[in-house]
Amino acid sequence: MRILIANDDGYLAPGLHALVKACEGLGQIDVIAPEQNASGTSNALTLSRPLSVFRAQNGFRYVNGTPSDCVHVALTGLLDYKPDLVLSGINNGANMGDDTLYSGTVAAATEGFLFGIPSIAFSQVDKGWGELEAAAQLARSLVEQVIAEGLSKPFLLNVNIPNRADAVGLPRRVTRLGRRHASEPVIEQLNPRGEPIYWIGPAGDAREAGEGTDFHATGNGMVSITPLQVDLTDHAGLSGWAARLDGRR
Repeated sequence: MRILIANDDGYLAPGLHALVKACEGLGQIDVIAPEQNASGTSNALTLSRPLSVFRAQNGFRYVNGTPSDCVHVALTGLLDYKPDLVLSGINNGANMGDDTLYSGTVAAATEGFLFGIPSIAFSQVDKGWGELEAAAQLARSLVEQVIAEGLSKPFLLNVNIPNRADAVGLPRRVTRLGRRHASEPVIEQLNPRGEPIYWIGPAGDAREAGEGTDFHATGNGMVSITPLQVDLTDHAGLSGWAARLDGRR
């Protein structure tokens, strides 16, 4: 097995180190992660400047760019092989519902999936790295399971793990994404020159969190595993939009 591991919290993040340690013995592991915390960067690629790759004392490589940059650079030139599996995380906080559109953790895994590689994003539900070792053990268990069942086709999984010491033994549920309410208002402040500046407000509360969603599963002490896809086409609305806008009439 050849495994590429990335994240969005940066190459120094405890979650990344825990995931790498947990996966030791599964095969060859290469770590290529962002130099700085890149949370909320979604699938952004850096096109306005060149990227640099550095190597840390522990052998991890890091890039002065986004999570997607890390995986993209790895798969298009930095590595001389195609990984069998791409892992991302373990993120410091949940990536559920609408969060997945903004998540750098999910984006790193998505980049692997776009290149035809089975990919998994791991996140802890609560921030603060509580019970991180248990989350890493759960991640190892799930990776072992998908390897045993075969990696013949690419897939993209988004996994959210409750911060519990017994995480590896918790029930696992395959879920759909829930939905959030709109984000809270921006936080306005003044900079030292007296000019207004704005901080993005907190995420909204869960709006659709019924049974079957990632919010419901984690809220009831279960590990949420959501299969994702990249196709954003509104297939159900295609015919309606064609009738309204298609000029071939």
